Formats: sequence, structure tokens, C-alpha cells
Amino acid sequence: MIIHSQKRSFGKGCNVSLFTLGTMRATDNLNKMYSLIKRAHNAGINHLETAASYGKAEILIGEALKKLETSEKIFRKEWIITTKVLPKGDFNYLKNNFKNSLKNLKLKKIHNLAIHGINLEEHLDWVLNGEGGKFIKWASKNDLVNQIGFSSHGSYKLIEKAINCEVFSFCNLHLHFLDQSKISLAHLALKKKMGVLAISPADKGGRLYDPSDTLLKSSEPYHPLELAYRFLLSKGITTLSIGATKIEDFNIVERLINSSQNLTSSEISALENIEKVADRELKSSKCEQCRSCLPCPSEIPIPEILRLRNISIGYGQLEFAKERYNLIGRAGHWWEEKNASFCLGCNECIPKCPSKLNIPELLKQTHKLLIEKPKKRLWG
Repeated sequence: MIIHSQKRSFGKGCNVSLFTLGTMRATDNLNKMYSLIKRAHNAGINHLETAASYGKAEILIGEALKKLETSEKIFRKEWIITTKVLPKGDFNYLKNNFKNSLKNLKLKKIHNLAIHGINLEEHLDWVLNGEGGKFIKWASKNDLVNQIGFSSHGSYKLIEKAINCEVFSFCNLHLHFLDQSKISLAHLALKKKMGVLAISPADKGGRLYDPSDTLLKSSEPYHPLELAYRFLLSKGITTLSIGATKIEDFNIVERLINSSQNLTSSEISALENIEKVADRELKSSKCEQCRSCLPCPSEIPIPEILRLRNISIGYGQLEFAKERYNLIGRAGHWWEEKNASFCLGCNECIPKCPSKLNIPELLKQTHKLLIEKPKKRLWG
């Protein structure tokens, strides 16, 4: 049975479902892509998100959509597709790569095109004053895209600047229940009538599909992932990305595909209880993520590192925190570059902290708790 789902306005483009199928984890083979897209359709999803940098994703999507038309009468026109280009290269390189994306997706025009990873000031300048801007104008002038957006793993200030630059109509941001630092940026974008997609609220949001006993008990009677999704949807976030790897991943989507209403008193109580338990575990050492400690003379991303400490101790998501911590310095501009071992103990951060935390000592503890041999990334 196909679920008829609510749609939300996504910038200047077509309306999209409350959930989006992110295809980065569906690139094993055509059968997997086909099965996941079919299941997404039946769950009420109408939005696919991909990128040329996701291996064979665009090719597999193009073939899967063709197969769905002939075998299931699920027509291509029913889908809204977002693809992405990296912020690098000259005009001809970009033009040729984009034409290749259209060919792979079997499209003459893309609904949404995002600049993938505006993580540094130079990336935004590439759009505003460089080859990226030239490419965007060409694509728009030739009616090859409906709207331009961006994704970012960058700083708060950089994302704010990108939202306010009047070039983009939508943005893909890391918006998570366990990391609410960019919710205000999402609201800024929504106020400007931009579409907002939450990147990986399940996985990068804390690996909430594999919750600790602490999280499971404190979130009762709900599953932590369900609460995280409902939290974001109730905040007005346009659509949440689900990086499905198996058809069972859509079960929770089916339950929530039309759940855009305000949080219920029961949901609020469960969310508050999660925080009470975390506060109890962290005692007086909880970092409130106010960012008053910055800038650090050693350029250590103190709030990010202490957020991972909060998540590992307060919420019990130790393996997730280890995974993220040990990616520091290994993911280029996609993630932080310096871990807690770079702290020189200058103590400049201590008087800045409203909670009067001994930040150098907490950094040392966090490094000891989380450091281990890095694991292979999905991409790169």
C-alpha cells in the first residue's frame, strides 16, 4: 500500500515529503537502489538526494527510476531529485561534470542543485566571485536547474553568511537533537523562505538507530530515533534525510511521514527526561555549547570535542563519540582538524566559561576516553 504523505515547501522548488531518501549508502548494486527507492515511494517519500561524488549513485538512480517506470508504473515525474557538485574546478570542468550527472540520472533538467560542502570561506567566495558563480549562472540561464542550494559542514558564521548571500534557495545542514547548535541557522533560512534539509539525523545525529541502554530507558515510551525525528519536524525543518541501507529502515518513516504537528506533552516529557538523565550523568561537567571559550589560541574546536564528551557520558553513545573523535584530522575540511591533544594548557578558556568548567582538564579526559585507532570512512 502506498502512503499519501504531506509535503512541505522547499525553497523556490517543488514541495517535498517530510523525509528524503539519501542515496550515499545505497550504491552497492542496482537491485539495492531499486528496492530502496521503491520502498521509499511506498512509504510516502518523493525526494531523492544524491551527488556525483557518491560513487555510482547517479547511474544507479537513473537505471532504478527507468526500471520502476516499466515494472511498477512509478513514473519519473513523481520524484523530486537533488544532486550536488563539489566547490572546485573551472567553468568547463563544472559544465562537463554536470552534463554527465544529467546523463547518468537520465534527466534533461535537475530540480535542485546544491554546492556540496561550502565548508571554508574560499568555497563561498568561489560561488560569489569565481568559477562557481559563472557555472550557476550558466545552468540557470539554460534552464537546467530549478533552484540552487548548498550543503555545509562549516562554521556557524560561514553558514550564516551563505544563507544571507541571496544566492541559495535551500540548504542541507547538520541538524540533530543531540546537537542543536545550528537550529537557529535553520530558522534563519526558513524565515528567508529557503528549504532546509537535515543531514543524517539518525547516523551523524548520534547513531540513534543503535541507542545505548541509557538513551532507551530515558526516552521511554518512545524510541530515541523517533523522538529525534519528531523534535526536528516540530521545529519546522522541511525534510529529514534518511540514509537507508535496508527496507526495514523505512518502518519508522511510515509512522512519521505525516507527523509535522507540535510535540505532544508526552513527547516533551520524554525529551526532558533524556536531558535530566544526561545532566545527572555529567553532573557539573556538562558543556552547554555556548561557544564562549572560543577562539582557542591552539585552534582546538573545544565545543565540538566537549559535545562528544557530553554524548558519550551523558547519553551513553560511546561508540559514536569515538568514531567522530577519531575522524578529527582525517577528513580535510569536512570535519575538525585538531583533537584535544593539541591543548597546551594555557587556561585562557577557563575565565570565559559561564559554567566555570576546567576546560583543559576536560579536554585531557575526553582524549583519554575517546582516542583509538581510526576506522575507514564511507567515502574518502
